[in-house]
Amino acid sequence: MNEKVQKRASSNTVYGLGFVGAVIYYITHATGFWMGVLGFLKAIVWPAILVYEVFKFINV
Repeated sequence: MNEKVQKRASSNTVYGLGFVGAVIYYITHATGFWMGVLGFLKAIVWPAILVYEVFKFINV
C-alpha cells in the first residue's frame, strides 16, 4: 500500500492566509456588489498580479 505524504503544507498555509487577507482588503474597499465580486476574483490571482508588478518594476 502506497501512502503519499504532503510535505509542502506550509506553502498552502501561506497562500491561504494571503488569499483571506486579499479578500478582506478588496471587499472592504469595494464600492458596490460587482466591485466586491471583482475583488474576490482578484484575490484568487493575487500572486500572479504581484509577480507581474515586480517584473514591471524591475524592467524584466
